[in-house]
Amino acid sequence: MLDLLSGFVVELRNAGLPVSLTENLDAMEAVKHIPIEDRDAFKYALAATLVKNEQHWKAFETVFEVYFSLRGPEYNVLDEEGEIDEDSLEEWMSQQMRGMGGQGSAEDMSPEEIAEMLFRALMNADEAMMAAMARAAVTQFAGMEPGRPVGGTYYLYRTLRNLDLDGMLDRLMEQAQERSEGDMTSLQERLEREEFENRIEDLKREIEAEIRRRLVADRGVEAMAKTLRKPLPEDVDFMHASREEMANIRKAIQPLTRKLAARLARKRKHKRKGPLDFRATVRQSLSYGGVPAEPRFKNPRPNKPELVVVADISGSVAAFARFTLHLVYALQNQFSKVRSFVFIDGLDEVTHMFQNEEDITNAVHRVNTEADVVWVDGHSDYGHAFGVFWENYGSEINSKSTVMFLGDARNNYHATNAWVVKETAKKARSVFWLNPEPKSYWDTGDSVITEYATHADGVFECRNLRQLEGFVDHLA
Repeated sequence: MLDLLSGFVVELRNAGLPVSLTENLDAMEAVKHIPIEDRDAFKYALAATLVKNEQHWKAFETVFEVYFSLRGPEYNVLDEEGEIDEDSLEEWMSQQMRGMGGQGSAEDMSPEEIAEMLFRALMNADEAMMAAMARAAVTQFAGMEPGRPVGGTYYLYRTLRNLDLDGMLDRLMEQAQERSEGDMTSLQERLEREEFENRIEDLKREIEAEIRRRLVADRGVEAMAKTLRKPLPEDVDFMHASREEMANIRKAIQPLTRKLAARLARKRKHKRKGPLDFRATVRQSLSYGGVPAEPRFKNPRPNKPELVVVADISGSVAAFARFTLHLVYALQNQFSKVRSFVFIDGLDEVTHMFQNEEDITNAVHRVNTEADVVWVDGHSDYGHAFGVFWENYGSEINSKSTVMFLGDARNNYHATNAWVVKETAKKARSVFWLNPEPKSYWDTGDSVITEYATHADGVFECRNLRQLEGFVDHLA
Protein backbone atom coordinates (compact mmCIF):
# COMPACT_ATOMS: atom_id res chain seq x y z
CA MET A 1 0.00 0.00 0.00
CA LEU A 2 2.83 2.41 0.84
CA ASP A 3 4.44 1.80 -2.56
CA LEU A 4 1.10 2.40 -4.26
CA LEU A 5 0.53 5.66 -2.39
CA SER A 6 4.07 6.80 -3.12
CA GLY A 7 3.59 6.14 -6.83
CA PHE A 8 0.26 7.96 -6.68
CA VAL A 9 1.86 11.07 -5.17
CA VAL A 10 4.70 11.00 -7.72
CA GLU A 11 2.18 10.90 -10.56
CA LEU A 12 0.24 13.82 -9.04
CA ARG A 13 3.45 15.82 -9.11
CA ASN A 14 4.14 14.75 -12.68
CA ALA A 15 0.65 15.94 -13.59
CA GLY A 16 1.48 19.37 -12.18
CA LEU A 17 -0.20 19.30 -8.76
CA PRO A 18 1.97 20.94 -6.09
CA VAL A 19 2.23 18.23 -3.43
CA SER A 20 4.74 18.95 -0.68
CA LEU A 21 6.45 16.43 1.59
CA THR A 22 4.31 17.62 4.50
CA GLU A 23 1.10 17.07 2.54
CA ASN A 24 2.34 13.63 1.53
CA LEU A 25 2.82 12.76 5.20
CA ASP A 26 -0.60 14.19 6.03
CA ALA A 27 -2.16 11.91 3.42
CA MET A 28 -0.40 8.88 4.86
CA GLU A 29 -1.70 9.80 8.29
CA ALA A 30 -5.24 10.49 7.05
CA VAL A 31 -5.72 7.06 5.48
CA LYS A 32 -4.95 5.44 8.85
CA HIS A 33 -8.21 6.81 10.22
CA ILE A 34 -10.63 5.73 7.49
CA PRO A 35 -11.77 2.26 6.39
CA ILE A 36 -9.65 1.29 3.39
CA GLU A 37 -12.51 -0.75 1.92
CA ASP A 38 -14.63 2.42 1.70
CA ARG A 39 -13.36 3.71 -1.64
CA ASP A 40 -15.14 7.07 -1.46
CA ALA A 41 -13.85 7.79 2.02
CA PHE A 42 -10.36 6.80 0.91
CA LYS A 43 -10.61 9.07 -2.15
CA TYR A 44 -11.80 12.13 -0.26
CA ALA A 45 -9.31 11.64 2.55
CA LEU A 46 -6.52 11.84 -0.02
CA ALA A 47 -8.17 14.78 -1.77
CA ALA A 48 -8.52 16.73 1.48
CA THR A 49 -4.79 16.50 2.11
CA LEU A 50 -3.38 16.70 -1.43
CA VAL A 51 -5.64 19.02 -3.45
CA LYS A 52 -5.53 22.76 -2.75
CA ASN A 53 -7.19 24.16 -5.87
CA GLU A 54 -10.58 23.16 -7.24
CA GLN A 55 -9.14 23.48 -10.76
CA HIS A 56 -6.88 20.52 -9.92
CA TRP A 57 -9.73 18.21 -8.91
CA LYS A 58 -10.20 16.63 -12.34
CA ALA A 59 -6.50 15.83 -12.66
CA PHE A 60 -6.51 14.32 -9.16
CA GLU A 61 -9.61 12.24 -9.96
CA THR A 62 -8.08 10.89 -13.17
CA VAL A 63 -4.90 9.80 -11.40
CA PHE A 64 -6.91 8.30 -8.55
CA GLU A 65 -9.06 6.28 -10.94
CA VAL A 66 -5.95 4.90 -12.59
CA TYR A 67 -4.07 3.99 -9.41
CA PHE A 68 -7.07 2.70 -7.47
CA SER A 69 -9.38 1.61 -10.29
CA LEU A 70 -9.31 -2.05 -9.20
CA ARG A 71 -10.28 -1.46 -5.60
CA GLY A 72 -14.08 -1.27 -5.81
CA PRO A 73 -16.33 -3.74 -3.92
CA GLU A 74 -16.80 -5.91 -7.01
CA TYR A 75 -13.00 -6.35 -7.21
CA ASN A 76 -12.42 -7.45 -3.65
CA VAL A 77 -10.82 -10.79 -4.50
CA LEU A 78 -7.02 -10.34 -4.51
CA ASP A 79 -4.30 -12.89 -4.63
CA GLU A 80 -1.47 -13.05 -2.12
CA GLU A 81 0.51 -10.38 -3.99
CA GLY A 82 -2.41 -7.99 -4.07
CA GLU A 83 -3.27 -8.62 -7.74
CA ILE A 84 -6.74 -9.28 -9.10
CA ASP A 85 -7.74 -12.91 -9.42
CA GLU A 86 -9.51 -12.86 -12.80
CA ASP A 87 -11.18 -16.25 -12.27
CA SER A 88 -12.78 -15.05 -9.04
CA LEU A 89 -13.78 -11.83 -10.75
CA GLU A 90 -15.49 -13.65 -13.60
CA GLU A 91 -17.32 -15.87 -11.11
CA TRP A 92 -18.62 -12.78 -9.33
CA MET A 93 -19.77 -11.34 -12.66
CA SER A 94 -21.60 -14.55 -13.58
CA GLN A 95 -23.47 -14.49 -10.28
CA GLN A 96 -24.56 -10.94 -10.93
CA MET A 97 -25.80 -11.86 -14.42
CA ARG A 98 -27.75 -14.89 -13.22
CA GLY A 99 -29.35 -12.81 -10.50
CA MET A 100 -30.67 -10.42 -13.15
CA GLY A 101 -31.94 -13.09 -15.52
CA GLY A 102 -28.97 -13.18 -17.87
CA GLN A 103 -27.06 -16.12 -19.24
CA GLY A 104 -24.47 -15.99 -16.50
CA SER A 105 -21.55 -14.67 -18.56
CA ALA A 106 -20.93 -11.50 -20.52
CA GLU A 107 -19.38 -13.49 -23.39
CA ASP A 108 -22.55 -15.62 -23.71
CA MET A 109 -24.94 -12.67 -24.00
CA SER A 110 -26.09 -11.58 -27.45
CA PRO A 111 -26.09 -7.88 -28.41
CA GLU A 112 -29.90 -7.93 -28.22
CA GLU A 113 -29.84 -9.28 -24.68
CA ILE A 114 -27.31 -6.64 -23.62
CA ALA A 115 -29.45 -3.91 -25.20
CA GLU A 116 -32.60 -5.18 -23.50
CA MET A 117 -31.04 -5.48 -20.05
CA LEU A 118 -29.40 -2.11 -20.49
CA PHE A 119 -32.78 -0.61 -21.36
CA ARG A 120 -34.29 -2.09 -18.18
CA ALA A 121 -31.38 -0.79 -16.10
CA LEU A 122 -31.72 2.75 -17.46
CA MET A 123 -35.49 2.71 -17.16
CA ASN A 124 -35.37 1.64 -13.52
CA ALA A 125 -32.23 3.61 -12.61
CA ASP A 126 -30.65 0.35 -11.43
CA GLU A 127 -27.02 1.32 -10.80
CA ALA A 128 -25.85 -2.22 -10.09
CA MET A 129 -27.30 -3.50 -13.33
CA MET A 130 -25.87 -0.55 -15.28
CA ALA A 131 -22.41 -1.32 -13.91
CA ALA A 132 -22.79 -4.98 -14.89
CA MET A 133 -24.05 -4.04 -18.36
CA ALA A 134 -21.17 -1.63 -18.83
CA ARG A 135 -18.77 -4.50 -18.24
CA ALA A 136 -20.75 -6.76 -20.56
CA ALA A 137 -20.83 -4.09 -23.29
CA VAL A 138 -17.07 -3.55 -23.11
CA THR A 139 -16.50 -7.30 -23.28
CA GLN A 140 -18.83 -7.67 -26.25
CA PHE A 141 -18.13 -4.59 -28.34
CA ALA A 142 -14.80 -2.93 -27.46
CA GLY A 143 -12.62 -5.64 -29.00
CA MET A 144 -9.81 -5.09 -26.52
CA GLU A 145 -6.65 -7.11 -27.13
CA PRO A 146 -3.83 -7.47 -24.57
CA GLY A 147 -0.74 -5.44 -25.47
CA ARG A 148 -2.41 -3.61 -28.34
CA PRO A 149 -1.17 0.03 -28.41
CA VAL A 150 -4.58 1.66 -28.75
CA GLY A 151 -5.94 4.45 -26.58
CA GLY A 152 -9.06 4.12 -24.47
CA THR A 153 -10.93 6.63 -26.64
CA TYR A 154 -10.96 4.15 -29.51
CA TYR A 155 -12.44 1.39 -27.36
CA LEU A 156 -15.00 3.80 -25.93
CA TYR A 157 -16.06 4.85 -29.43
CA ARG A 158 -16.52 1.24 -30.57
CA THR A 159 -18.58 0.37 -27.51
CA LEU A 160 -20.89 3.40 -27.69
CA ARG A 161 -21.37 3.01 -31.42
CA ASN A 162 -22.72 -0.51 -30.97
CA LEU A 163 -24.98 0.47 -28.07
CA ASP A 164 -26.81 3.16 -30.10
CA LEU A 165 -27.60 5.28 -27.06
CA ASP A 166 -29.51 7.87 -29.13
CA GLY A 167 -31.98 5.17 -30.12
CA MET A 168 -32.02 3.97 -26.51
CA LEU A 169 -33.04 7.48 -25.39
CA ASP A 170 -35.96 7.45 -27.84
CA ARG A 171 -37.10 4.07 -26.48
CA LEU A 172 -36.90 5.34 -22.92
CA MET A 173 -39.03 8.38 -23.78
CA GLU A 174 -41.62 6.18 -25.50
CA GLN A 175 -41.79 3.92 -22.47
CA ALA A 176 -42.13 6.90 -20.13
CA GLN A 177 -45.00 8.20 -22.29
CA GLU A 178 -46.78 4.85 -22.06
CA ARG A 179 -46.39 4.71 -18.29
CA SER A 180 -47.75 8.21 -17.74
CA GLU A 181 -51.44 8.76 -17.14
CA GLY A 182 -52.49 10.69 -20.23
CA ASP A 183 -50.23 12.86 -22.34
CA MET A 184 -47.20 14.41 -20.67
CA THR A 185 -46.91 18.19 -20.59
CA SER A 186 -43.92 19.84 -22.24
CA LEU A 187 -42.38 20.39 -18.80
CA GLN A 188 -42.84 16.76 -17.79
CA GLU A 189 -41.39 15.60 -21.09
CA ARG A 190 -38.35 17.86 -20.70
CA LEU A 191 -37.74 16.67 -17.14
CA GLU A 192 -38.04 13.02 -18.17
CA ARG A 193 -35.63 13.57 -21.07
CA GLU A 194 -33.09 15.32 -18.84
CA GLU A 195 -33.32 12.51 -16.29
CA PHE A 196 -32.70 9.83 -18.95
CA GLU A 197 -29.86 11.86 -20.45
CA ASN A 198 -28.21 12.03 -17.02
CA ARG A 199 -28.53 8.26 -16.61
CA ILE A 200 -26.99 7.72 -20.04
CA GLU A 201 -24.09 10.03 -19.12
CA ASP A 202 -23.59 7.95 -15.95
CA LEU A 203 -23.50 4.84 -18.13
CA LYS A 204 -20.88 6.39 -20.42
CA ARG A 205 -18.72 7.23 -17.43
CA GLU A 206 -19.07 3.67 -16.14
CA ILE A 207 -18.06 2.26 -19.54
CA GLU A 208 -15.08 4.60 -19.66
CA ALA A 209 -14.08 3.53 -16.15
CA GLU A 210 -14.36 -0.15 -17.11
CA ILE A 211 -12.14 0.38 -20.15
CA ARG A 212 -9.64 2.22 -17.98
CA ARG A 213 -9.64 -0.62 -15.44
CA ARG A 214 -8.83 -3.14 -18.15
CA LEU A 215 -6.11 -1.00 -19.67
CA VAL A 216 -4.52 -0.55 -16.24
CA ALA A 217 -4.58 -4.30 -15.70
CA ASP A 218 -2.97 -4.81 -19.12
CA ARG A 219 -0.37 -2.02 -19.20
CA GLY A 220 0.24 -1.11 -15.56
CA VAL A 221 -0.65 2.01 -13.62
CA GLU A 222 2.47 4.02 -14.52
CA ALA A 223 2.01 3.60 -18.27
CA MET A 224 -1.71 4.41 -18.13
CA ALA A 225 -1.20 7.42 -15.88
CA LYS A 226 1.33 8.81 -18.35
CA THR A 227 -1.05 8.20 -21.26
CA LEU A 228 -3.99 9.92 -19.55
CA ARG A 229 -1.95 12.81 -18.16
CA LYS A 230 -3.34 16.18 -19.23
CA PRO A 231 -2.13 19.70 -18.43
CA LEU A 232 -3.75 21.55 -15.56
CA PRO A 233 -6.03 24.48 -16.50
CA GLU A 234 -3.29 26.98 -15.62
CA ASP A 235 -0.86 25.19 -17.98
CA VAL A 236 -3.17 24.85 -21.01
CA ASP A 237 -1.83 26.78 -23.99
CA PHE A 238 -4.37 29.41 -25.04
CA MET A 239 -3.43 28.87 -28.68
CA HIS A 240 -4.46 25.20 -28.59
CA ALA A 241 -7.19 25.08 -25.95
CA SER A 242 -10.28 22.97 -26.57
CA ARG A 243 -13.80 24.16 -25.82
CA GLU A 244 -13.81 22.34 -22.46
CA GLU A 245 -10.39 23.71 -21.56
CA MET A 246 -11.49 27.25 -22.44
CA ALA A 247 -14.46 26.82 -20.11
CA ASN A 248 -12.09 25.89 -17.27
CA ILE A 249 -9.83 28.83 -18.14
CA ARG A 250 -12.80 31.18 -18.04
CA LYS A 251 -13.58 30.08 -14.48
CA ALA A 252 -10.03 30.78 -13.40
CA ILE A 253 -9.78 34.22 -15.03
CA GLN A 254 -12.05 36.06 -12.56
CA PRO A 255 -9.79 35.80 -9.47
CA LEU A 256 -6.81 36.84 -11.60
CA THR A 257 -8.57 39.98 -12.79
CA ARG A 258 -9.35 40.94 -9.19
CA LYS A 259 -5.70 40.39 -8.35
CA LEU A 260 -4.61 42.49 -11.34
CA ALA A 261 -6.85 45.40 -10.33
CA ALA A 262 -5.57 45.24 -6.74
CA ARG A 263 -1.94 45.21 -7.84
CA LEU A 264 -2.36 48.18 -10.18
CA ALA A 265 -4.19 50.14 -7.48
CA ARG A 266 -1.47 49.30 -4.96
CA LYS A 267 1.27 50.49 -7.30
CA ARG A 268 -0.56 53.75 -7.80
CA LYS A 269 -0.99 54.23 -4.06
CA HIS A 270 2.66 53.52 -3.28
CA LYS A 271 4.21 55.47 -6.14
CA ARG A 272 2.23 58.66 -5.82
CA LYS A 273 2.14 61.21 -3.05
CA GLY A 274 -0.67 63.65 -2.64
CA PRO A 275 -0.25 67.43 -2.71
CA LEU A 276 1.75 69.24 -0.02
CA ASP A 277 -0.15 69.59 3.25
CA PHE A 278 1.07 73.02 4.40
CA ARG A 279 -0.69 72.99 7.78
CA ALA A 280 0.61 69.56 8.72
CA THR A 281 4.11 70.57 7.66
CA VAL A 282 4.08 73.68 9.89
CA ARG A 283 2.53 71.84 12.82
CA GLN A 284 5.16 69.09 12.60
CA SER A 285 8.05 71.57 12.36
CA LEU A 286 6.96 73.47 15.52
CA SER A 287 8.07 70.60 17.72
CA TYR A 288 11.73 71.18 16.80
CA GLY A 289 11.81 74.90 15.96
CA GLY A 290 11.05 74.56 12.29
CA VAL A 291 14.62 73.90 11.17
CA PRO A 292 14.80 71.96 9.00
CA ALA A 293 11.18 71.72 7.81
CA GLU A 294 9.96 68.19 7.05
CA PRO A 295 7.33 68.28 4.27
CA ARG A 296 4.04 66.50 4.88
CA PHE A 297 1.78 65.40 2.05
CA LYS A 298 -1.89 64.67 1.83
CA ASN A 299 -2.79 61.05 1.28
CA PRO A 300 -3.83 60.39 -2.33
CA ARG A 301 -7.50 59.60 -2.79
CA PRO A 302 -7.83 55.86 -3.46
CA ASN A 303 -9.52 55.01 -6.73
CA LYS A 304 -9.82 52.17 -9.16
CA PRO A 305 -7.30 52.23 -12.01
CA GLU A 306 -8.44 52.84 -15.59
CA LEU A 307 -7.57 50.28 -18.20
CA VAL A 308 -7.28 50.42 -21.99
CA VAL A 309 -7.01 47.07 -23.82
CA VAL A 310 -5.92 46.90 -27.48
CA ALA A 311 -6.17 43.30 -28.73
CA ASP A 312 -5.29 41.51 -31.96
CA ILE A 313 -8.10 39.15 -33.05
CA SER A 314 -6.63 38.04 -36.38
CA GLY A 315 -6.58 34.42 -37.50
CA SER A 316 -2.98 33.81 -36.38
CA VAL A 317 -4.03 34.32 -32.77
CA ALA A 318 -7.67 33.24 -33.04
CA ALA A 319 -7.53 30.95 -30.00
CA PHE A 320 -5.67 33.60 -27.98
CA ALA A 321 -8.28 36.13 -29.09
CA ARG A 322 -10.99 34.03 -27.46
CA PHE A 323 -9.07 34.18 -24.21
CA THR A 324 -8.51 37.92 -24.70
CA LEU A 325 -12.23 38.59 -25.04
CA HIS A 326 -12.98 36.53 -21.94
CA LEU A 327 -10.30 38.45 -20.07
CA VAL A 328 -11.73 41.81 -21.16
CA TYR A 329 -15.19 40.70 -20.08
CA ALA A 330 -13.90 39.69 -16.64
CA LEU A 331 -12.04 43.00 -16.25
CA GLN A 332 -15.16 45.13 -16.62
CA ASN A 333 -16.16 44.98 -12.94
CA GLN A 334 -12.64 45.36 -11.56
CA PHE A 335 -11.76 48.78 -12.95
CA SER A 336 -13.50 52.13 -12.78
CA LYS A 337 -13.20 52.41 -16.53
CA VAL A 338 -12.30 49.85 -19.18
CA ARG A 339 -12.04 50.71 -22.85
CA SER A 340 -11.63 47.80 -25.23
CA PHE A 341 -10.34 47.91 -28.80
CA VAL A 342 -9.88 45.04 -31.25
CA PHE A 343 -8.06 45.06 -34.56
CA ILE A 344 -6.81 43.07 -37.54
CA ASP A 345 -5.76 45.60 -40.15
CA GLY A 346 -8.47 48.00 -39.04
CA LEU A 347 -9.41 48.94 -35.48
CA ASP A 348 -12.75 49.30 -33.72
CA GLU A 349 -13.84 50.05 -30.16
CA VAL A 350 -15.99 47.30 -28.64
CA THR A 351 -16.39 48.65 -25.11
CA HIS A 352 -20.17 48.93 -25.45
CA MET A 353 -20.46 45.25 -26.47
CA PHE A 354 -19.27 44.13 -23.03
CA GLN A 355 -21.19 46.60 -20.90
CA ASN A 356 -24.34 45.31 -19.14
CA GLU A 357 -23.91 41.96 -20.87
CA GLU A 358 -24.53 39.01 -18.55
CA ASP A 359 -23.59 36.29 -21.04
CA ILE A 360 -19.98 36.30 -22.26
CA THR A 361 -21.01 34.16 -25.23
CA ASN A 362 -23.25 36.92 -26.53
CA ALA A 363 -20.52 39.51 -26.07
CA VAL A 364 -17.94 37.42 -27.92
CA HIS A 365 -20.41 36.72 -30.72
CA ARG A 366 -21.10 40.43 -31.12
CA VAL A 367 -17.39 41.25 -31.29
CA ASN A 368 -16.79 38.58 -33.92
CA THR A 369 -19.74 39.61 -36.09
CA GLU A 370 -20.18 43.35 -35.55
CA ALA A 371 -16.68 44.77 -34.95
CA ASP A 372 -15.32 46.67 -37.96
CA VAL A 373 -11.74 45.39 -37.94
CA VAL A 374 -11.03 44.77 -41.65
CA TRP A 375 -9.50 47.67 -43.57
CA VAL A 376 -8.14 46.08 -46.77
CA ASP A 377 -7.66 42.31 -46.85
CA GLY A 378 -8.15 41.12 -43.25
CA HIS A 379 -4.46 40.32 -42.66
CA SER A 380 -2.68 41.71 -39.61
CA ASP A 381 -1.41 45.26 -40.01
CA TYR A 382 -0.37 46.56 -36.60
CA GLY A 383 1.01 49.78 -38.04
CA HIS A 384 -2.25 50.90 -39.64
CA ALA A 385 -4.38 49.75 -36.69
CA PHE A 386 -2.14 51.61 -34.21
CA GLY A 387 -2.22 54.70 -36.41
CA VAL A 388 -6.03 54.67 -36.32
CA PHE A 389 -5.94 54.15 -32.56
CA TRP A 390 -3.69 57.14 -31.96
CA GLU A 391 -5.52 59.43 -34.40
CA ASN A 392 -8.96 58.71 -32.95
CA TYR A 393 -8.30 57.92 -29.30
CA GLY A 394 -4.77 59.03 -28.44
CA SER A 395 -5.98 62.28 -26.92
CA GLU A 396 -8.00 60.30 -24.34
CA ILE A 397 -4.95 58.51 -22.89
CA ASN A 398 -3.90 60.18 -19.63
CA SER A 399 -1.83 59.66 -16.50
CA LYS A 400 -4.56 57.48 -14.98
CA SER A 401 -4.51 54.99 -17.85
CA THR A 402 -2.84 51.59 -17.89
CA VAL A 403 -2.62 50.37 -21.48
CA MET A 404 -2.36 46.67 -22.36
CA PHE A 405 -1.53 45.51 -25.90
CA LEU A 406 -2.29 41.86 -26.62
CA GLY A 407 -0.98 40.13 -29.73
CA ASP A 408 1.90 38.29 -31.40
CA ALA A 409 3.24 41.40 -33.21
CA ARG A 410 3.39 39.54 -36.53
CA ASN A 411 2.88 42.40 -38.92
CA ASN A 412 3.07 40.82 -42.41
CA TYR A 413 6.07 43.08 -43.15
CA HIS A 414 4.01 46.30 -43.00
CA ALA A 415 5.17 49.50 -41.35
CA THR A 416 5.21 49.08 -37.57
CA ASN A 417 4.32 52.63 -36.43
CA ALA A 418 6.11 51.83 -33.17
CA TRP A 419 6.01 55.57 -32.39
CA VAL A 420 2.37 55.07 -31.35
CA VAL A 421 3.46 52.83 -28.45
CA LYS A 422 6.17 55.36 -27.61
CA GLU A 423 3.72 58.27 -27.48
CA THR A 424 1.22 56.17 -25.55
CA ALA A 425 3.91 55.37 -22.96
CA LYS A 426 4.63 59.11 -22.55
CA LYS A 427 1.01 59.88 -21.67
CA ALA A 428 -0.12 56.71 -19.85
CA ARG A 429 0.79 55.59 -16.36
CA SER A 430 2.16 52.32 -17.74
CA VAL A 431 2.15 50.26 -20.94
CA PHE A 432 2.37 46.45 -21.05
CA TRP A 433 2.39 43.96 -23.90
CA LEU A 434 1.22 40.33 -23.58
CA ASN A 435 2.47 38.02 -26.35
CA PRO A 436 0.98 34.51 -26.77
CA GLU A 437 3.99 33.16 -28.69
CA PRO A 438 7.00 31.42 -27.07
CA LYS A 439 9.95 33.78 -26.62
CA SER A 440 12.00 31.62 -28.97
CA TYR A 441 9.65 32.71 -31.80
CA TRP A 442 9.94 36.44 -31.09
CA ASP A 443 11.59 38.51 -33.84
CA THR A 444 11.51 35.60 -36.28
CA GLY A 445 9.83 35.92 -39.65
CA ASP A 446 7.50 38.91 -39.64
CA SER A 447 7.52 39.31 -35.83
CA VAL A 448 8.47 42.88 -34.79
CA ILE A 449 7.89 42.58 -31.06
CA THR A 450 11.22 44.19 -30.10
CA GLU A 451 10.33 47.42 -31.91
CA TYR A 452 7.29 47.73 -29.64
CA ALA A 453 9.00 46.33 -26.54
CA THR A 454 11.53 49.18 -26.61
CA HIS A 455 8.81 51.63 -25.58
CA ALA A 456 6.73 49.44 -23.24
CA ASP A 457 7.19 49.07 -19.48
CA GLY A 458 7.18 45.32 -19.92
CA VAL A 459 6.62 42.62 -22.54
CA PHE A 460 5.51 39.24 -21.23
CA GLU A 461 5.09 35.82 -22.75
CA CYS A 462 1.48 34.90 -21.97
CA ARG A 463 0.54 31.49 -23.30
CA ASN A 464 -1.34 30.15 -20.27
CA LEU A 465 -2.87 31.17 -16.96
CA ARG A 466 0.30 30.43 -15.02
CA GLN A 467 2.19 32.99 -17.10
CA LEU A 468 -0.68 35.46 -16.78
CA GLU A 469 -0.47 35.07 -13.02
CA GLY A 470 3.27 35.66 -13.28
CA PHE A 471 2.56 38.93 -15.08
CA VAL A 472 0.16 39.96 -12.32
CA ASP A 473 2.72 39.08 -9.66
CA HIS A 474 5.31 41.17 -11.52
CA LEU A 475 3.19 44.24 -10.84
CA ALA A 476 3.63 43.85 -7.09
